[in-house]
Amino acid sequence: MSRVIIVSNRLPVAIPTDPTLPLTGSAGGLGTSMKGVHETGDSLWIGWSGLADVDLSKDRQEELTDLRYATVPISAEEIREYYDGISNSLIWPLFHYLIHQLPYDGQGWQTYRKINQRFANTIAAHYQSGNAVWIHDYHLTLVPGMLRELIPDAQIGFFLHIPFPSSEVFRAFPWREEMLQGLLGADLVGFHTFDYSRHFASSLVRILGAEPEVDRVVHEGRTVHFGAFPISIDVTGFAKRAASTSVQEMVQKMRSQQTERFLGLGIDRLDYTKGIPRRLLAVERFFDKYPDYRGQFRFLQIAVPTRETSAAYADFRSFVNELVGRINSKHGALNAAPVHLLYRSVDATELSALYLAADLMMVTPLRDGMNLVAKEFVASRIDGMGVLMLSEFAGAAAELGEAILVNPYDIESVADRIRDCLQMDEVERRGRMSLLARRIKQTDNRFWSRSFLSRLESIAQEPRVPFCSPESIQGQIAKRESRKPMFLLDYDGTLIGIKDRPAMAAPDVDLVDLIRQLSERHADRFWIVSGRHRADLGEWFPDARVNMIAEHGLWVRHRGTWSKTVEVDASWTEKLRPILASFAERTPGSQIEEKSASIAWHYRMADPELGPAQAKELRLHLLESFSNLPVQILNGKMCVEIRVQGVNKGITARQIMDRFPHDCLIAAGDDQTDEDLFKTLPADAVTIKIGNGMTGANFRMRTPAHLRTLLRFFV
Repeated sequence: MSRVIIVSNRLPVAIPTDPTLPLTGSAGGLGTSMKGVHETGDSLWIGWSGLADVDLSKDRQEELTDLRYATVPISAEEIREYYDGISNSLIWPLFHYLIHQLPYDGQGWQTYRKINQRFANTIAAHYQSGNAVWIHDYHLTLVPGMLRELIPDAQIGFFLHIPFPSSEVFRAFPWREEMLQGLLGADLVGFHTFDYSRHFASSLVRILGAEPEVDRVVHEGRTVHFGAFPISIDVTGFAKRAASTSVQEMVQKMRSQQTERFLGLGIDRLDYTKGIPRRLLAVERFFDKYPDYRGQFRFLQIAVPTRETSAAYADFRSFVNELVGRINSKHGALNAAPVHLLYRSVDATELSALYLAADLMMVTPLRDGMNLVAKEFVASRIDGMGVLMLSEFAGAAAELGEAILVNPYDIESVADRIRDCLQMDEVERRGRMSLLARRIKQTDNRFWSRSFLSRLESIAQEPRVPFCSPESIQGQIAKRESRKPMFLLDYDGTLIGIKDRPAMAAPDVDLVDLIRQLSERHADRFWIVSGRHRADLGEWFPDARVNMIAEHGLWVRHRGTWSKTVEVDASWTEKLRPILASFAERTPGSQIEEKSASIAWHYRMADPELGPAQAKELRLHLLESFSNLPVQILNGKMCVEIRVQGVNKGITARQIMDRFPHDCLIAAGDDQTDEDLFKTLPADAVTIKIGNGMTGANFRMRTPAHLRTLLRFFV
């Protein structure tokens, strides 16, 4: 892999304000998971130092440089708005489906945008040709798009470490379009699960009107890939630590001091997404329903401090404390408390010992991007024992199916599952843990980073056709000193923008005048090549000097006279018409268009998710049920068209090219049918794709207006 620039909100080191104190590694799944990438390669890690309004000393800066770290300065006021305000008070709760937690004002977006631009500028300052840039998490969603503006050819990956919500929830985000546009600046957008990837695709459809295909979408002439890359942990490291003498001795000490038969464990940041109150309520309900377990089961909740300056989190901590007090008052004894709450972090040795000592690990967040605690518990259980209870709303549930999956909102059910876990026999416990351990060992943190970077690198090898200005393409044509150029130009989406209804696509006065002038000047070498019905084209361009190929090559009009290029049997349309009519009835906003030897179902005005879904179903049905018919099924722009085999724009255009002398070919189109044309043209032809999408053309322009500008050079 080429040099990687890793970008995250914070650097993976804690920098003391006292310049004489040493750097220390900071806790967090990202730092651990990316450690191998940073240490084994020639990488650079860019992030905030963690210090606001503090100028780092020269020695400290040199130390960071030696460790291949680069800092992005952020002031205390900016942290309040960008980090506390937008990132953690707006994006975080929304993406975890906790809409009721959203602030009323949502101030700070301008600062969020400014900090993202600062990150993009810093990346650009350190970027070297061929680098791969890997941007991480919800704090920096605009950076990919901003960096794309600065370095159009950069190789950019983005990974989201929290859930991506369903489109219905994401649509509540005030700057939803801007965030999606920012993410689409990447070449590859990664998520923990396929559900999150699917939600992202759905949001692209509903908010931007894009048309994703499985794991990719075309945006501004580039194909943006997206998919699931479940993050993991250093499995070997956790297993080794669990086997260490210090951990084993601590486990023995814990067990010798434990008076209860069973130990339940929860380890979380004290965050409202982690489901701690509902977990505690489930423990309370467990004791209510199964009082025989009083004195036999103790639940230990480690709550790691987080965002301590936030008033909302302070209130949340108070609520949890009150809840624990109530449960202990209700079910405790003079010398025993069934629930222990420790509000502190734990070091690596103590963490491993707790994992090994626990009989039941409860990982029950209300929503979580992945949750690495579940994987850490499995990796630490070198004894093959222990039971993992896991929320079905944690990303890890998609991988860890042998865990006891629960709905954390169903307190009654979770209480029952606690009892089931404690009663589980040894054979089942070992069987489940063995399967879990095997899976996480195969897909550890190195597998995760390799998978993402390998995919990003393979995408970089794909050919790209960038957007060009009319002037640059004209300059390329001028070099050929052509005196007899031939033009083969599509109509819809190429000479005029796509309209909601086919009947609305009549040419404007300027286009009619431009076509008239080009037809006068270039005569037999100027052709409109369209899938349109010949009647429409004839009505819009009655001037006999305008030459046209209609219905994808079936009809040709030369000097005012229409002729058919081939005789075809279109009786098959009778079989397909009822099928398309049925889909039109079931899809409001869609309609059928019939031509001489083709029939099309348009869904541009249909619901942005229902239309593409119905189109996919229609194509599959036609392919499976009518494969014996002499037809081609085309996936056009917001339409499914079925046309007779043996007729396409390329075949007919080739006949035209052979008839009329020329010394340069200029062809333009915007959809799949125009690719037929591009394929038939010689390698030195000037082929132009209008808009987004995969193409075999050698140039690309953004809009029909840009093409018209180019054509005016030839009037």
